[in-house]
Amino acid sequence: MKKIAVLGAGSWGTALSMVLADNGYAVSLWSHRKEQAEEILNQHTNQKYLPDVTLPSHIQGTNELSEALDQASAILLVVPAKAMRSVLEQIKDQLKQPMLFIHGVKGIEPGSFKRMSEVIEEEIPASLRTAVVVLSGPSHAEEVSLRHPTTVAVASSDLEAARKAQDLFFNHYFRVYTNEDTVGVEIGGALKNIIALGAGMLDGLGYGDNAKAALITRGLAEISRLGTKMGAHPLTFIGLTGMGDLIVTCTSVHSRNWRAGNMLGKGKKLDAVLQQMGMVVEGVRTAEAAYALAQKMKIEMPITTAIYQVLFDGKHPKTAVDELMDRDKKDEIAPLTHSLAEQIAREK
Repeated sequence: MKKIAVLGAGSWGTALSMVLADNGYAVSLWSHRKEQAEEILNQHTNQKYLPDVTLPSHIQGTNELSEALDQASAILLVVPAKAMRSVLEQIKDQLKQPMLFIHGVKGIEPGSFKRMSEVIEEEIPASLRTAVVVLSGPSHAEEVSLRHPTTVAVASSDLEAARKAQDLFFNHYFRVYTNEDTVGVEIGGALKNIIALGAGMLDGLGYGDNAKAALITRGLAEISRLGTKMGAHPLTFIGLTGMGDLIVTCTSVHSRNWRAGNMLGKGKKLDAVLQQMGMVVEGVRTAEAAYALAQKMKIEMPITTAIYQVLFDGKHPKTAVDELMDRDKKDEIAPLTHSLAEQIAREK
């Protein structure tokens, strides 16, 4: 039985471990917390992140990185974006052969504003990695753990590596597509969390479906503007890791970004919200990164800017909405939309 090392025992890392175990792989699920690792190993549960879910016996918990990596044929990284580099620094000296690296992290590194695949490629020498693959898409861990139908994408510049990752995860309830647009898949997966914060704020303010539909569609326009400027394929943003992930994250109470935004909309302060959540809310730091990137690249991102101001400048969510609604008149069909239409026509 082949072994996969899964680094990060939050809800998503645990749910993906279940998919791998269901597919017949031995999974070594690493947590930096000894008590959590022992719970997974001895009780086959992870109550903090996936309450009332029984984990397959093929999943073995550990808090020793060397044990997780020993004899593994691939590494799946599902740690917070801010922890990615430090985890990679710990494991690179323990690797004995080139490994397939897969990550399922929907965030951007604070400070450097780099995508997770870029961080992996910087920290792990080319001699120790066969390829880097990103896994993303509309996928709540809670539903995956119940084996509800879910569809995601795996992306890599090395299409053969993406197909290997597809083979690892594909089964009757977890459908996996391949994609060569790593930039688009990572940017879509990260930036949708910002829009989900905004969706939660709208619900917290008591606004309805009209406002949320506008937020999702105009939010997608912002994500597309930044992503294509960074080199992404425009069609990626109307797929699973763009529109698909945006819909699921903006409309579900499973979304921790939506829940955090909802509390902000109801008047709670950010520090209190994060303390109450007790889990990483990637959209908060991603908003900071996207705002900085937009300024640097001179890209108009009014929704992202408004959410940034709520999070870091103390602006009231209602004031932010009012200011967005009062912006100057615009044409909906922007140059990006024309280029997208032309791209679709060419590929038919």
